Amino acid sequence: MADRKPRKTYVLDETRYTMVLDSINKANDIKNVPVEELPLLASEIREFLIEHISHTGGHLASNLGTVELTMAMHLSFDLPEDKLVWDVGHQAYTHKLLTGRKEGFDSLRQYGGMSGFPKRRESECDSFDTGHSSTSISAGLGYVKARDLSGGHNYVVSIIGDGALTGGLALEALNNAAENQSNFIIVLNDNNMSISPNVGAISSLLTGIRGDNAYRDINDNVKSSLKKIPVYGDKIVSQVQKAKSGIKQLFLPGMKFEDMGITYLGPVDGHDIGKLCKLFKIAKKMNTSVIVHVITEKGRGYEPARLKPEKFHGVSPFDVVTGKPVAAAKTSYTEVFSRKICDMAQKDNRIVAITASMAAGTGLSRFQKRFPLRFFDVGIAEEHAVTFAAGLAAGGLKPYFAVYSSFLQRGFDEILHDVCIQGLPVVFMIDRAGLVGSDGETHQGIYDYSYMNIIPGMTVMAPKNRLEFMDMMEFANSFDGPVAIRYPRGSVSDIFSDIKNEVSYGKAERIYDGEGTAILTIGASIEEGAQVYKLLKERGENPSLINARFENPIDIGLIKELENKHEKLLTIEENISAGGFGMNVLRAVNENRINLKVINAALPDEYIQHGGVNKLKEVYGFTPEAIIEKLDSY
Repeated sequence: MADRKPRKTYVLDETRYTMVLDSINKANDIKNVPVEELPLLASEIREFLIEHISHTGGHLASNLGTVELTMAMHLSFDLPEDKLVWDVGHQAYTHKLLTGRKEGFDSLRQYGGMSGFPKRRESECDSFDTGHSSTSISAGLGYVKARDLSGGHNYVVSIIGDGALTGGLALEALNNAAENQSNFIIVLNDNNMSISPNVGAISSLLTGIRGDNAYRDINDNVKSSLKKIPVYGDKIVSQVQKAKSGIKQLFLPGMKFEDMGITYLGPVDGHDIGKLCKLFKIAKKMNTSVIVHVITEKGRGYEPARLKPEKFHGVSPFDVVTGKPVAAAKTSYTEVFSRKICDMAQKDNRIVAITASMAAGTGLSRFQKRFPLRFFDVGIAEEHAVTFAAGLAAGGLKPYFAVYSSFLQRGFDEILHDVCIQGLPVVFMIDRAGLVGSDGETHQGIYDYSYMNIIPGMTVMAPKNRLEFMDMMEFANSFDGPVAIRYPRGSVSDIFSDIKNEVSYGKAERIYDGEGTAILTIGASIEEGAQVYKLLKERGENPSLINARFENPIDIGLIKELENKHEKLLTIEENISAGGFGMNVLRAVNENRINLKVINAALPDEYIQHGGVNKLKEVYGFTPEAIIEKLDSY
């Protein structure tokens, strides 16, 4: 971090020292900051982010990399009239600071506090809610067309990363944007490249030419004049065009955009505010879609994050000096998956692994190192990942696609159409299932039971603990059909590790036999089920506790047996109620005319905001006490 030099502010006859950041209280205040103090402001922003995120957790490396870029955009555009559409949005912390939300960082990602992503309800300067990648160009183009149809004159800027640009949605949007004939600025935040001096110099030259309004007219006039040369005119023009194209292809990374019909500007140093502002000035003159290619460095200003940006993407509270987490790391389901799939792959060379640009997050980095030829990172392209896995399976391999629950939603059509209709043996390892907490609505994994449950031929499983998780992976490897295994974020559970039964297709597991009320849990909700069981026992009841194991198919045989000694069947799932495990059980009970009253304890059918998992369970009625209260109401 740069050395801080105090900023003088005069009050009466006394001199006091304040931070430049203290002068930023609302949108556009940055325009009042003297040019010579902008580097100091950038340094202060980085110090502020490091300090606060070290306490609250959040996304660090990406935000440290976009400080100057965000400042330049706020200097170049007027908010909220102009629209900044962030892709994913986890890099928008500086944007929040520059729009007067400094005080909100004390409650960042906490229940009732400030979101870690742009939220329209939070500020009029947040133009579009984001959380998943590759959406900004589509949304921005929508804003552009809405502006044009309503006769507006504001600017629309979509910010997208080089990783997100690999997503199919982004490429579809680019294709559409190429036809646009009004100003639309797309900022490509590239943090995976460096600028060579030659490319930078040539690009700067051509950027200046492109910025000249007369460029295209001159180009057309030259062509017209050359074509008038008798006999050889057309040939000369053709040769000039070929030579120019070849030179551009050799030196300019943006030619692919130019080929699509999108004007390309850059690349430019994303940490040089002056150059960025000059380029945005040029971009604002364009009556078309324009790509502004910006080179940034993730983790800039904080050495631990700069050296290992992937470890500081999303962080829990950490020690600023060492960069190490404050809380000791516990073994997670992701880590168990990482080790188990490597052990299985060592014995079975059919096993291959797929990730959508999340090798570290899903635990596949270890597999990548041990089996590089059997590892596939397809980029941020979940739809492609699913159909690609289908092709691998059709070719005789055993693909494991590890993916976050909320991201797998994008592959729904492909799961149904390309995997399940053909009954292909693809294994979906659904990580971050259930409540994930601080990332909020866009990341809660509370819909997968529902959207997987309705697909014919899809087997859905969820383990009660570490040992059962590994057994389910072995079962999936031997199963000739599509399988999904759902597991939560956070530390692995060892609950009921002394109760271990073979995993058999569609068969539940009895934990305790009783009467009156049968508690039927699935996956991580065994924790709530065990507590409900204990509370009912304490008040003199003798319930049964059952580990369903399979969300689909339901163990109808076991449920029929419960009819003999039970009146109520309580299902517990960390998923929304609509279309989930409980509704699947209720349907099975009704179709088989089983005399049991089914009570479903699930999360409400609504979008659940950010906050700690335990706090969210309390707020949304998923505690043992709330579940018993619901049970007693029937």
